[in-house]
Amino acid sequence: MIRVVLADDQGMIRSGLRSLIDGERDMRVVAEAADGAATVEQVLRHHPDVALIDIRMPVLDGISAARQIAGAGVSTRVLMLTTFDLDEYVFEALRAGAGGFVLKDAPFEELVAAIRVVAAGDGMLSPAVTRRVIEAFAAQHSPSLEAVNALRTLTTRETEVLQLIARGLSNHEIAQALIFSDATAKTHVSHVLLKLGLRDRVQAVIFAYECGLAQPRSALPDT
Repeated sequence: MIRVVLADDQGMIRSGLRSLIDGERDMRVVAEAADGAATVEQVLRHHPDVALIDIRMPVLDGISAARQIAGAGVSTRVLMLTTFDLDEYVFEALRAGAGGFVLKDAPFEELVAAIRVVAAGDGMLSPAVTRRVIEAFAAQHSPSLEAVNALRTLTTRETEVLQLIARGLSNHEIAQALIFSDATAKTHVSHVLLKLGLRDRVQAVIFAYECGLAQPRSALPDT
């Protein structure tokens, strides 16, 4: 059973989402919150699998709430809700530790699929709009010196794995691309995340853009 904390400052939205989520056989809303501070409190109290958080909330915004949850040492995964796919806060939310985001007007099937993906420990890199957000913000910044230096701690093979993660490949696809077993791919991915101090694959994608290992499509030469 996937346990969810639902956070949105609009009661009608919370009520509607709760009804839909509770209608899934493998999900249950264990608590609700109307602001960011209450969200963090409920997460620390209930230790849910997923915290579904509106990115814009009173008292403490969704980004700050995600950052506090990520830093609290709990296993709860954060999935952000937003109104616009290029919301100026989305990239910062991903950097703060969110495992991904979904649009408020997305089909409900997409929302529950995202909850399941994030609950399983994977970053929500689909729909493709998440990657567009990362690329759009990465295109505005030069590679971070700190990220470039951290990249140097990886072996050549680990760097190759990170490049493939940034392209959105699964462990199985990485194994096929580099011609080794799925177990070896999983080990390499774990080593990359551990060495770089990253929480999940979304964080790895962001890091790849921040260090210049991956480039926004708009920055690539035409072929």
